[in-house]
Amino acid sequence: MFYLLLIILMVIAAVLMCFIVLIQNSKGGGLASGFSSSNAIMGVRKTTDFLEKATWGLAIFIVVLSIAAAWVVPTTRSTQGSAIQQQALQEEQTNPLNLPMGTTAPIVEEVPANGDTQEQGN
Repeated sequence: MFYLLLIILMVIAAVLMCFIVLIQNSKGGGLASGFSSSNAIMGVRKTTDFLEKATWGLAIFIVVLSIAAAWVVPTTRSTQGSAIQQQALQEEQTNPLNLPMGTTAPIVEEVPANGDTQEQGN
């Protein structure tokens, strides 16, 4: 539940960051230059300072949320080990030639495919 809350907050912060980046002045002006009423109240420099600080604040907020989400990510714990370990154990049980190191495979007598015995000396 806490993980879901962190993810929702991260998405909201990312959307806000997109809007703030679009509003910021680029070198040739930007959407912030069109807001003459806000420029008259706060001044152009204060608007850009606020937008830059908001961008950095949201970036730090997203990084902190990402670290927190990685810390509390829900995991399923299995008493039998991981899926790879379970598959290796299953293959070990079903493979008859899976022998410990240093041992040789059993000698298997070759039987003709058609079932006939070959007579020698005739």
